[in-house]
Amino acid sequence: MEFDWTWGLWALPLTFAAGWLASRFDARQLRWDRRTAPKSYFKGLNHLLNEQQDEAIDAFIEAVQQDPDTSELHFALGNLFRSRGDYDRAIRVHQHLLSRADLSASEHDRARLALARDFMKAGILDRAEETLQQLQAAPLHRENALEMLLTLYERTREWDKATGVAERLEQAEDGGSYRRRQAHHWCELAAQRLEAPSANSDNALDSSTAALELLRRAQAVCPDAPRPRMDMAAALVRLGRLDAACDELLRLATDVPQALPLVAVELARLGRETGRTAAVRERLVAAQAERPCVDLVEALVQLNVPNDTTAASRLYLDHLDQEPSMVIATNWLRLPKAHDHGNETPSTTGTGPARQDTAQATGLPPAVDRALTKACAPLRRYRCAACGFEASRHFWQCPGCQSWDSYQPRRVDEL
Repeated sequence: MEFDWTWGLWALPLTFAAGWLASRFDARQLRWDRRTAPKSYFKGLNHLLNEQQDEAIDAFIEAVQQDPDTSELHFALGNLFRSRGDYDRAIRVHQHLLSRADLSASEHDRARLALARDFMKAGILDRAEETLQQLQAAPLHRENALEMLLTLYERTREWDKATGVAERLEQAEDGGSYRRRQAHHWCELAAQRLEAPSANSDNALDSSTAALELLRRAQAVCPDAPRPRMDMAAALVRLGRLDAACDELLRLATDVPQALPLVAVELARLGRETGRTAAVRERLVAAQAERPCVDLVEALVQLNVPNDTTAASRLYLDHLDQEPSMVIATNWLRLPKAHDHGNETPSTTGTGPARQDTAQATGLPPAVDRALTKACAPLRRYRCAACGFEASRHFWQCPGCQSWDSYQPRRVDEL
């Protein structure tokens, strides 16, 4: 039986027609999917762009109800809940994602990391730690989990665990340097040893010895960090080893000169008590000539002979010639008869004997002195470069944003 080629000729156009119909159907289906996509999703994006978080949340909730299988909508909704402080609802959204069996392993890890952030923000730190520990084997999120775990241990002041995590991050590929944070951790551990109550002097000596060893470890981890040297000097002072403490601060002034303003006054005190005034003055004068600073001037004034107002006045005026400073100007005005340059202090009419005595002693009436004190108080503060939080003393970790080494060693008056 011979094959009829007529059927083959008919099959070709039929196949072409079937393919054309299928392509048209796919195009219509795509257009239908676009038309039937939840409009609330795009409404939510529009609200987000307009920074209307409450309206965006309502729109995304509607979109999730229409398409409950879309994981990205759940992630967006959970992050919105967390950003506005609704941590309970954020936790429920991310726990729902973790309970779904249709998600891939990477999406499960992503949901677990988001859940850990929810726990951290809500203050449920034990659950956050447990969740982050589960992410140690996740290659895509391991580094993020370790960074969050490091922040958690720093927040709970578990410094031994924190330094272990920082060491693991330091060894990770393509990671930043965590040596300075490790040095802070060792310094915190040393401070805990020094502050621990001791029953007798032997225990106190053991604690001090252990603290010194921890501080040496901090110096070895990050030699250019100023805090280990400053804490080492403070520990040596506590042990009565003033000469060794003075040597430590002099080395700090040479190796890390930008941190000298933080210890200038203490260095001046140690220089006087150890009889090394000349060496200390030489280092402070060199630093002041290189970059004038309020704390350096005040340290140099303390090195002078007590009541030597002439030398103090000259130091203050020399600084004002180089850098304007309200704090230094106030200190100069408070010197006895400083603003009169040796002339007699003019009598103040309308004031009693006590007011006149104060004016002759400090060169200022009490009301003016109080006004200057109030005006200079904000200028003596330190400011966080990350969040702008100001404090009357220098912090290694900002109490506001928890950033490390964000406080400048100079006061607001010099910024």
